[in-house]
Amino acid sequence: MLGICRGRRKFVAATLALFFIPALTWLYLSSANFSVKRLALSALDSPASPLIDLRLRDVEEHNSALQRGISLVPRTPSHSSSQLRAHSTEEGTGDSEAKKGAARGNGSDCVAQPVVKKCETIHIAIVCAGYNASRDVVTLVKSVLFHRRNPLHFHFITDSIARRILADLFQTWMVPAVHVNFYDGDELKLLECFHVDLEILLAGSEVSWIPNKHYSGIYGLMKLVLTKTLPSDLQKVIVLDTDITFATDIAELWVVFHKFKGQQVLGLVENQSDWYLGNLWKNHRPWPALGRGFNTGVILLLLDHLRKLKWEQMWRLTAERELMSMLSTSLADQDIFNAVIKQNPFLVHQLPCFWNVQLSDHTRSEKCYKDVSDLKVIHWNSPKKLHVKNKHVEFFRNLYLTFLEYDGNLLRRELFGCPSEIDHNSENLQKTLSELDEDDPCYEFRRERFTVHRTHVYFLHYEYEATSDNTDVTLVAQLSMDRAPHPARLRDTSPGPGTPLKQMPEPPQLAFLASTASSSCAAATVKRKLVSLQMLEAICKHWEGPISLALYLSDAEAQQFLRYAQGSEVLMSRSNVGYHIVYKEGQFYPVNLLRNVAVGQVNTPYMFLSDIDFLPMYGLYEYLRKAVVQLEMANSKKALVIPAFETLRYRLSFPKSKAELLSQLDMGTLFTFRYHVWMKGHAPTDFAKWRTATTAYRVQWEADFEPYVMVRRESPEYDRRFVGFGWNKVAHIMELDAQEYEFVVLPNAYMIHMPHAPSFDITKFRSNKQYRACLKTLKEEFQQNMSRRYGFAALKYMTVENNS
Repeated sequence: MLGICRGRRKFVAATLALFFIPALTWLYLSSANFSVKRLALSALDSPASPLIDLRLRDVEEHNSALQRGISLVPRTPSHSSSQLRAHSTEEGTGDSEAKKGAARGNGSDCVAQPVVKKCETIHIAIVCAGYNASRDVVTLVKSVLFHRRNPLHFHFITDSIARRILADLFQTWMVPAVHVNFYDGDELKLLECFHVDLEILLAGSEVSWIPNKHYSGIYGLMKLVLTKTLPSDLQKVIVLDTDITFATDIAELWVVFHKFKGQQVLGLVENQSDWYLGNLWKNHRPWPALGRGFNTGVILLLLDHLRKLKWEQMWRLTAERELMSMLSTSLADQDIFNAVIKQNPFLVHQLPCFWNVQLSDHTRSEKCYKDVSDLKVIHWNSPKKLHVKNKHVEFFRNLYLTFLEYDGNLLRRELFGCPSEIDHNSENLQKTLSELDEDDPCYEFRRERFTVHRTHVYFLHYEYEATSDNTDVTLVAQLSMDRAPHPARLRDTSPGPGTPLKQMPEPPQLAFLASTASSSCAAATVKRKLVSLQMLEAICKHWEGPISLALYLSDAEAQQFLRYAQGSEVLMSRSNVGYHIVYKEGQFYPVNLLRNVAVGQVNTPYMFLSDIDFLPMYGLYEYLRKAVVQLEMANSKKALVIPAFETLRYRLSFPKSKAELLSQLDMGTLFTFRYHVWMKGHAPTDFAKWRTATTAYRVQWEADFEPYVMVRRESPEYDRRFVGFGWNKVAHIMELDAQEYEFVVLPNAYMIHMPHAPSFDITKFRSNKQYRACLKTLKEEFQQNMSRRYGFAALKYMTVENNS
């Protein structure tokens, strides 16, 4: 009997243990979830009770699934947990699944997650068209490069404009372990330039038949044809919009491909607005979509599987059927992607929403993150961009601005343990630099000649239509914010012909930019730099023809310039001004590199080689075009000299004619340029003859002659060995003379130099003996090179007196 009682007690104890131990475990896990407090974003609110309830239900489901997994299959608990969590957060398409993913946040699991192999190349496809998109995509690229630890291969689907801009940018950026391909509808042949391969394919005709209301036009549909546009041996690719910012290593997104199951070929994040629910306004009728639909700002494409599924036929049939009733797309490719998914939901692998936090008005994006570690990808998909309504927009804006103004030169870093592909241009450059003697006192001067400066041509929108008479002329100049005329002088620019130069009011965009500075000192610096751009506005008033301007700026200064230009009525009214950013690097001002960059982007048959601190006379543009015909420039090698004058006064009534200029010259208001300090530079112009000349006259080259001239576009480049101050124009004029150009002075043309404080480079020249010694050495070497290149005709340059 006693044995029976003992047996019953054991049975009761076992029963209690079976039921209460899991209950105690559940209570312990639940309490742990309440006890851990995560670091929240500064602007985020405390978690709401529905979120906590979701987490409780999630923990229940997680532990129940864990127990089922243990009872069914002999596997480790952590492995089963990983699989079930991945399924619940990433494969569901309903609203509840999205909430669970948001509630869970971005917590780490104690399991082995798939990883990207070391040195595995990650492929990224971006559709980019036009000037603005080409500028915006740079911020995306910076954010990707900043976090990456793997080689990258960018595939840009572009128009001819974006291809031209981005090809130059990547060629001069020279980022190790980055390969770039361009695919464009304008060309059919394969091009190669530097380390960038340009593979050009005709893709536009594949989607041009689709009516599209979206502002992106035909390029907003290009994602649909990536299976045909991209190389046939490319198996998978991450597709990104240009208004994306990465807050993590893109390899974390690349590894999600390993989680695709069955016939899943598209990785997408659920749309976070109510667009596809059709309740935004009365009679709103969107394209069909599964639930809220999906946003195509970030897409994972399994290209090889899509090709096997006959993706081209699939989306075409769907688009044709829906267009019968919808007539056109509203959101470009996104509408068609969603219509296909609506019919074939098995194709999609839903990504957690932190892979595409969509910052447009009235979205559910706040459910995608709880703390800083949750943020992966930010998508500025509202037309308002940085001004979108979101209670955390200040945080996101600061993150975006960090990359916007980040020094792109710092991203030229080698990947540890991942050897880059052999690039012959980079290899030759390194060989050239290694041959320089670092003990040479002029080593820094010689090195600057071979420095590759990152260059972004056509930073702003540009339009140019060639004239039918082939006489058009482009004004060429270069600018740095810390070298342009002094602010006090620049406010003296004239608003119109013959109007006295007076103290002009501060432009509103300048006042705004100065007010955003963090201190009075910073505000003064911003004003000093940006007010120099008023000189550019003055030039635009004097010269109505095309302008090619190279600006030497840091990344932050480039954004200051952009904000100023966008707020300037004068600059925004001109679409024929090409702004080309050469990013700062090194200690010297690469004046001749800047000139060569500006010259390289000239689209007219002729160019007027000027400087930013000169104002051309009113009407000079049309005058030069007439001179092209009168002096038969098309059939001869001539350099037309525009006489240069200067004023030392802050206020000047700009002369409307040669007669007025001569009057001011006689009164001492104006002087011939550099009359007081360097007469030799412009003496050969023969100003005494010019006073009474009525027809053009020829002058001979003399030592140190450096006039401002108009020449054909095919004239020689400037010599890059001359940086900062000294001989940068003299060497170019000498080269023109060696190539037998005739110097012809125009009798009714003139330009006036506006006063400004001495540049940093001329200050170094005057104060640094070694600087002057190196300049003398470079001059002698240039003269020797001229003699070797041009033979007996160049012997006269060997006797040129060197100037101190």
